[in-house]
Amino acid sequence: MSIIVNIDVMMARRKISAGDLAKEVGITPANLSILKNGKAKAVRFSTLEALCNVLQCQPGDILEYRED
Repeated sequence: MSIIVNIDVMMARRKISAGDLAKEVGITPANLSILKNGKAKAVRFSTLEALCNVLQCQPGDILEYRED
């Protein structure tokens, strides 16, 4: 199973830079990069909520499940 992280897609749709998104969400650019690249082992609900708030989207717009 694979979880695909679509933060880049939502950032492009909203025309927001990684630095601006990290600042508005309240995480470091390094941690945002880890999330964007699918390297994160977990994501806090508070972080997911902040991402959805800033990007004006639903969690399903950011996270996607694909069978291998």
